Amino acid sequence: MKTYKLVAPCHFGLEAVLKREIYDLGYEIDRVEDGRVSFLGDAEAICRANLSLRTAERVLIEVGRFAAVTFEELFQGIRALPWEELIPVNGKFWVKKASSIRSRLFSPSDIQSVAKKAMVERLRQHYHTEWFQEDGAPFPVRIFLLKDEVMVTLDTSGESLHKRGYRPAAGTAPLTETLAAALLMLTPWKPDRILVDPFCGSGTFLIEAAMIAAGIAPGLQRSFTAEQWTDLIPPGLWKECREEARENQTTDIDSDIQGYDIDGEVIKVARENARRAGVDHMIHFQQRPVAELRHPKKYGFVVTNPPYGERMEDQKTLPGIYRDLGEAYRRLDAWSMYVISSYEDAERHIGRKADKNRKIYNGMIKTYFYQFQGPKPPRRRAE
Repeated sequence: MKTYKLVAPCHFGLEAVLKREIYDLGYEIDRVEDGRVSFLGDAEAICRANLSLRTAERVLIEVGRFAAVTFEELFQGIRALPWEELIPVNGKFWVKKASSIRSRLFSPSDIQSVAKKAMVERLRQHYHTEWFQEDGAPFPVRIFLLKDEVMVTLDTSGESLHKRGYRPAAGTAPLTETLAAALLMLTPWKPDRILVDPFCGSGTFLIEAAMIAAGIAPGLQRSFTAEQWTDLIPPGLWKECREEARENQTTDIDSDIQGYDIDGEVIKVARENARRAGVDHMIHFQQRPVAELRHPKKYGFVVTNPPYGERMEDQKTLPGIYRDLGEAYRRLDAWSMYVISSYEDAERHIGRKADKNRKIYNGMIKTYFYQFQGPKPPRRRAE
């Protein structure tokens, strides 16, 4: 099978987590840049990456890279790319998105228009036709310009990979599934350790943790644009990769994963989301305020996304919420706590400075991932 250069975008600052995931799938890393990791893989890699990567936003085929500072150079660069090797004569092709950062070409709509014309010109010469019906499979193109370097890609995923299929609607300031998985993978938490989220909301942290524990591939419940690319990826290959993913999951495992929220209606939503994800039997949900957070065992983890106070009327309640969280954490014996929040006074009201602090963008909101590290449990003696 042909080898492609594949590009997986991710949240800024979480490239190392995605890189580890790609290595674990067995693929060679080609390049790591801000917000994306490139790797080499064939058609099977496209299927497996879409189905299995927890922290990638999508999987792209890199069609080419070149420098361009004028629209003529952009046109010629895109026309020179081998589009006929990827798009059949009846393919529906368009530039889904163009982004430009610190480049002399900065108008997304103009970039999209020029790129489409260049693609048509190339395919017209190859297929010897003046008109394309474009009634076949979709081939969305994404173009990225950074400091006058153009990267042209085909999107194999379609909808962002954070859309797993288990959360049809989210509340305000939601934590995406990909970000939740990445943050969990930044912690030392393992499936045999206790995990509690006292502000569980729609249950994203806990559901992602349960899916990790059970080895459930995040893309099993959804479809991908490249499933329609029968000229490039045989339909049977998608089926094989899905069967492989199902064989690798183990849902009948013991776990101690708990979620609380003060809002009973939110808890109902979280339970339903967990049911759709196939992990409701692994998570205990309960309506409970953070002040009542307790657990008798040692060495557990709190991983949570408390309120940010994005609405003015909510900001008055934030000091009390974070004080309650800090007091509850101090009652737990030898636990670790990981908190993502944009609230600048989080540490002050929690009552302790974080051992580590990492800047993370949750959508357009700048947040911090506060890491309060507890002691490691003693090693178990080999029997």
